[in-house]
Amino acid sequence: MAQGADDWQGTPEWDEAPSGAPPREHTRPESARPPAGDVYDWYRRGMQLLSGGDPAAAVHVLEHAVAAEPESRSLREALARAQYDARQYPAARENFARLVGSDPADDYAQFGWGLSARKLGELQEAVEHLALAAAMRPDLGHYGRELRGARAERARR
Repeated sequence: MAQGADDWQGTPEWDEAPSGAPPREHTRPESARPPAGDVYDWYRRGMQLLSGGDPAAAVHVLEHAVAAEPESRSLREALARAQYDARQYPAARENFARLVGSDPADDYAQFGWGLSARKLGELQEAVEHLALAAAMRPDLGHYGRELRGARAERARR
């Protein structure tokens, strides 16, 4: 179920996502009822919403899935992607960091962490994680482009 690093290449919604709500907690509120279906249904629905341009709705559905299976890497990755697209950068950074914490060799999670940190203005942190991602996957040109952009932005400050 996990999305590969190639999925980010040339994906304009990473920069053009509509404004989202403030970051949400990663656990389901007690008062919220889960959507119909099971965890896999929630994952599929969340991915449909994300690819359909509604990342805030995807976050809502995927939060239920992660609350039900908090150790699932594919669910957490999908949630982090949706949070990023919904401009919930602190929450996205936290989820990408959790993925890296359990697998530091996950280039996609390193890349997501770096992108999220850059959006938050944490340029040193961004450069660190983007550099790791680019070193792990030098064949992915967009990793290197984002790293160069973050380094240039850091140099201007």
